[in-house]
Amino acid sequence: MAEQFDVVIIGGGPGGYNCAIRAAQLGLKTAIVEKRGRLGGTCLNVGCIPSKALLHASEAYEAAQHHFADMGIEVTGVSLNLTKMLAQKDDAVDGLTKGVEFLMKKNKITYLVGTGAIAGAGTVNVTAAEGTVSSLATKNIVIATGSDILSLPGVTIDEERIVSSTGALKLAAVPKKMIVIGGGYIGLEMGSVWRRLGAEVTVVEYLDRITPTMDGEVSTQFMRILKKQGLIFELGTKVTQVENTGSGVKVTVEPAKGGDAKVLEADVVLVSIGRKPYTDGLGLETVGIATDARGFIPSTHWATTAPGVYVIGDVTYGPMLAHKAEEEGAAVAEIMAGKSGHVNFDVIPGVVYTNPEVASVGKTEEELKAAGTPYKVGKFPFMANSRARTNHETDGFVKILEHAETRRILGVHMIGVGVGEMIGEACLAMEFGASAEDIARTCHAHPTMSEAMREAGKAVDGWVMQM
Repeated sequence: MAEQFDVVIIGGGPGGYNCAIRAAQLGLKTAIVEKRGRLGGTCLNVGCIPSKALLHASEAYEAAQHHFADMGIEVTGVSLNLTKMLAQKDDAVDGLTKGVEFLMKKNKITYLVGTGAIAGAGTVNVTAAEGTVSSLATKNIVIATGSDILSLPGVTIDEERIVSSTGALKLAAVPKKMIVIGGGYIGLEMGSVWRRLGAEVTVVEYLDRITPTMDGEVSTQFMRILKKQGLIFELGTKVTQVENTGSGVKVTVEPAKGGDAKVLEADVVLVSIGRKPYTDGLGLETVGIATDARGFIPSTHWATTAPGVYVIGDVTYGPMLAHKAEEEGAAVAEIMAGKSGHVNFDVIPGVVYTNPEVASVGKTEEELKAAGTPYKVGKFPFMANSRARTNHETDGFVKILEHAETRRILGVHMIGVGVGEMIGEACLAMEFGASAEDIARTCHAHPTMSEAMREAGKAVDGWVMQM
């Protein structure tokens, strides 16, 4: 007979493994199935974590080359050992994936390596690499299979000349020229890495601005800073053909609104136009689950149309972010344990880990205008922040949007060094329904970058003191 579980989770990414841990903490007999052979999903293996390792290393390399001298540190003979840089990235991934596997053992979670598929109500089949199949009986099933890369029609990603974000993490050499197709978070992060390491990087974006979901004022300054750093932008531009010549890549583009075509040439092209939910071979039809037109699995409070089958993370609606999946994983575990799982989707932060970083949470000014919501704005530039001035890191600002009548903070948007860490304060304030004045009247340590948050809070009511 098949072993009986309270819950079987298909997919071992941030959503899946956090769901497993929380379920086990709540006393549910839990199994997790992952075909990759290493837990952590896209984020830990070929996404968030390895990209941050390269972002950090490339920033240090550029600083040693160009910025240490500004602080009286004379550096000579700086050189790049790309093999070692990639190796330290892999070491970080290896250590963290082993850490997640340890957490499975610590919480007495059954971890199975193989491809999981639903085989009817209450049954999950696991197919191992060698083809053997085992069956698990379970009261609940959680689909946490994440997402996969998207490509352009007719474009074959070979992960050598034409690469996805996965291939961009392991290029054997620094390309002389790189073209990034897509002006979103991932493309800009990876483009920044290879630009710092010596590539000439051109970003081709179909829309007339980068990061289109970002607050417009932040997006505008973001592009201005990236252009100053050396990135080249082709906005409002449509890609019509990508040709791998063997020795390079030719990309044919034309204005999105019509016009003459031209050819851009590069050594490597990074296709970064988004991701799609991963539902291949899941056996959804065996329990009557259908995906929508875009491939997502519909759900109500994470419950699918099939009793006892839940869905979390990239494979269902909402931002494709690891921390969103983590929140959903914990919430679903609590629901299965008879508790009230909850996620506040109005307080899911987003961060672009370039240098400087961009971080945001809540509504943008454009969204508030479109909805007719009365609001007030408070802004404070890092140029007027003492720690930023001391560290020669003055690019950017903090912007707080507050409801003009209820006084609740509706959104916070910032660009600057380290703002990915600062956004947590904004999230906490919004979770507690705080006003900008609440932040303004909270003592912040001096001198810190976070004081810019306090001053932006003061700016909402017109009493900035440091500018």
